[in-house]
Amino acid sequence: MAYVITEPCVDVMDKSCVNVCPVDCIYSDENDRSLFINPDECIDCGACEPECPVSAIFAEEEVPDKSKAFPGINKLYFTDKAAARAQLDKLIPKKAK
Repeated sequence: MAYVITEPCVDVMDKSCVNVCPVDCIYSDENDRSLFINPDECIDCGACEPECPVSAIFAEEEVPDKSKAFPGINKLYFTDKAAARAQLDKLIPKKAK
């Protein structure tokens, strides 16, 4: 099981987790509101979890009930970024500026 980044990361994207990942499996680009962990690359080491300042990272089997949509969104990101972004925006609408 891979690790998953959940809603506290949305619109925060601190990236402390990226710096400690030994396999560089955490991704985002300029169009993203969150970071995403590639489930095929994650080695389940857990190095990222304690580094997250907003406690957004969980082992997939430990994702809280309120965040159960995030493993699916995370996996989808690596096959269809636009669809993953749309699901995230539907789940957590962008705040008006």
